[in-house]
Formats: sequence, C-alpha cells, structure tokens
Amino acid sequence: MGSNGICDRVAIVGMGCTPFGEHWDKSVDDLLIDAANEAVASAGIAIGDIDAFWLGTMGSGVSGLTLSRPLKIDYKPVSRNENMCATGSESFRNACYAVASGAYDIAMAIGVEKLKDSGFSGLVSSAPPADGTAAAISAPASFSLLAPAYSEKYDVDMVTLKQVMTRIAWKNHKNGALNPRAQFKKEVPMETIANSPLIAGPLGIFDCSGVSDGSAAAIIVRAEDAYKYTDKPIFVKALSFVAGPSRGPLDPGYDYTTFDECVAVAKDAYQQCGITDPRNQLAMAEVHDCFTPTELVLMEDLGFSERGEGWKDVQAGTFDLQGQLPVNPDGGLKSFGHPIGASGLRMLYECWLQLRGEAGPRQITNGKKLAMTHNLGGSPGNCVSFVSIVGSEREV
Repeated sequence: MGSNGICDRVAIVGMGCTPFGEHWDKSVDDLLIDAANEAVASAGIAIGDIDAFWLGTMGSGVSGLTLSRPLKIDYKPVSRNENMCATGSESFRNACYAVASGAYDIAMAIGVEKLKDSGFSGLVSSAPPADGTAAAISAPASFSLLAPAYSEKYDVDMVTLKQVMTRIAWKNHKNGALNPRAQFKKEVPMETIANSPLIAGPLGIFDCSGVSDGSAAAIIVRAEDAYKYTDKPIFVKALSFVAGPSRGPLDPGYDYTTFDECVAVAKDAYQQCGITDPRNQLAMAEVHDCFTPTELVLMEDLGFSERGEGWKDVQAGTFDLQGQLPVNPDGGLKSFGHPIGASGLRMLYECWLQLRGEAGPRQITNGKKLAMTHNLGGSPGNCVSFVSIVGSEREV
C-alpha cells in the first residue's frame, strides 16, 4: 500500500483546544465556539476569512449545520465527517487535502463530542445490523484480549505484563498532571492503578480511558502562505488513513498481538516523508491509548520497539516524558478521556505546542523537529487507523 502524499504542501497556522472534562455547563455549540475562537485568534484571522470547514463528530450533531449555526457561518461549505475514533483526524485530513489541491486558501478542521450528555461511554451509536457471527462484547472486553495473547506469544508472565500496563497508565497520568486542559490532572500511584477494580479480564479501571466532553480545531493554509499568519507554523509531512478488511475476528491466524491496520498506516506515512527510524527521528508521538495494552502493542506496530520487546522498553522508561521517544506527553486518552470527534485534533494540538516550544512544564527538549499523531477505531482485527506526521521546518 502506498500514496503520493502532500509533504510540506500545507501548514497549520492556528489551533485551539478546550479543556476536556465533564462540561455540564456547556453545550456542543459552546465547545465549538470556544475551540474555533481560540484557533482563529492564534492565526490572527476571523471566522469569515475561512473558505471551508470540516467538522468531525460521531454523535453530537448531523450535517454541517451543527457548526454553521453556532459560528454564524454564512453560506460556506461545511462538511461533517465520521470515521469512528479517527473522526477528528479525518476532518483534519480532508481539510488538508482540500487546501493542497488548490480548491481553498484557508480551511478549518474542527472536532467535538459531548459524551456526558449522550449517556454512552464509548461510540455514540448503535451497531448496524449484521449476520450474527461477530461476538457481542464490550470495548474493554475486546481490547482485554491483547494482554493474554501478548503474554503467551512472547512468554511474558501475566504478573510482569500487569506491571507493564500499570506503568503505561502511571506514565500517562503523570504527564496529564502537568496539563491544565486534561480531564484528570493528578498523578496516580502505581499501587492504586495495579489494585483498581477489574473491568474486563486483566483490565482495571485505570487501564481504560475515560468519558469526557471537548473540542479542538486547526487552521490550514498553503505552506508558502504560512508565515503570513504566524512565525512558527507547523508543516504537514504525511497523512495516512486505512480501513481494514475486518476479517481479524474470523481469521484463525489472527493472534491479537497486532493491529494490522496500524502497521499499514504507519508504513505509508513513513514512506510519504522519508522516516526510516521513527524511534530516533520523532520528537514525540501521540498514540491512541484507549486501553493500556493497546499502547503496548502500538509501540511495536508503529515501529518504536522490536516485536516482543515493547514491554521491556516501557519498563526502561523509553517512552517517558524525558525518555528517548516521549509517547503521549500531554497525558493521552488516559488523562483526557475520549470525546470521539475531538481526540485526533487534541493530539495534534499537543504537537503544535511541543514543536513551537509552548508546552510549559512538559516541554520536550530533545531537539527533534517531527511529531506523530495516531488513532485507531473499532476493535482488534476490525479497525480503521490514521497517522499524521507534522514538523516545525519545511524542506524546500
């Protein structure tokens, strides 16, 4: 699989991100307005200067009217996107392609979700009718299968693997404690994480991402125009999205130790921008830590660790804030929760802050100029996946 990509053809010149949390006092409209206003202010433009909009939401509105009404957008294209947990990233991908094509000069990608109002703790939609062959299990139950499968394949005893999962949650909560926009802003002791009530299989409460509301937005322009808006633009190096064939749960050969879709999407993104050694070339990565064993498996799928070695790298602190490759320096889904339409753009917001040197006490200082965001949506063997690579310098 491969694609030509749009490396260095578009840039991000403004971003906004609301705090994530239980926003009982804010509506979807309020969150969209807050994120959009921060984004346009950082770019030094007005809403009326934007030519087209891409809105990502899973269940907090239908059609472009969800955005045009609160922002008072007059007769401009507003496209509403949905692609499961990659919904916010999908809005960003489409906005970038539209600007790169020359169709528009300035575009906004924006995502929003209010899960707290929905009554749902995961995807805010019912499953479509099917043939009955798929197992009807919860998301925690589905992702819990990763842990024993990894344990068996790589001969890592479950006691050790539980310690690894605990360290992933501890690391992400430690990072989130430094982030004023996170939903959970407290460090959590490893003992508390390890002894939390079980949800599914070996997964405890602290192995699962939370439920929250939030919104985030990005302003995209052509790369050659970027310095008209900011002296520190972020250039888009790669965008890749894949939908898998959905045969994992029915395939006797699928062993629940990899997300094939994530392997494919990373390979494509790296090819687009010339990355050959992501662990050493990336300054940071924001990955989809919906559950702690997911992050472990992703370290190998994304090429940060060798197969069967990711658990050792987690224990060694390789992915800590001051490690060789910081992963989820903003706290990840563990600290933010997962308002589906907003998560991908929230990850991008952390790249924006880090690459511009504006991340405050969690600022990464390894001197590298590239950052990654990653989403997956669905369940093991039955996914969509997205990767973006962005950078602070444009190669000309």
